[in-house]
Formats: sequence, C-alpha cells, structure tokens
Amino acid sequence: MLLGKVMGNIVSTRKNDKLTGYKLLLIKPYYGDEDRIFVAADQLGAGIGELVMITTGSPVRFGLDKEAPIDALVVGIVDKEPDL
Repeated sequence: MLLGKVMGNIVSTRKNDKLTGYKLLLIKPYYGDEDRIFVAADQLGAGIGELVMITTGSPVRFGLDKEAPIDALVVGIVDKEPDL
C-alpha cells in the first residue's frame, strides 16, 4: 500500500467500458520515488490535493466492485497527514 497526493484528474472520452464509473487521478507518491507520477482509479471521491492510500498490482481486484483493467486503486482518503 502506498500514500500519495492527488495532483489532478484525467479526462478520457474513450476508454474501456469496464472503466466506466471510475474517476482517474494523477497521483504523486508521498515518499520514496516522488518523481514518478502515476494514474490510479478512484470510487471514493478523492479530490486534488488530498492524501490518499493506494493499493497496486494484483491486490487491486479485492477492492473492485466489478472486474476491470486497473493496476492502481484509491482505497482510502487520509484525514490527517502523518508526522514524519
């Protein structure tokens, strides 16, 4: 599981039908390789600037309502940033 900051939204007029209902977000890792921005699907309603918890890889399928080609999924919105 990763922590990341929502940097923006991705708008796609054409996408796989199984992605319907998911918002696509640009995520910047909170720690580690901070230069690597990636896309994560979201059903929770995270907004720009929020800190979110993300799961990646095969565990994503446990957080999905339906089968979809998703590699990273927002699974939580963090209420308070951790003190590091």
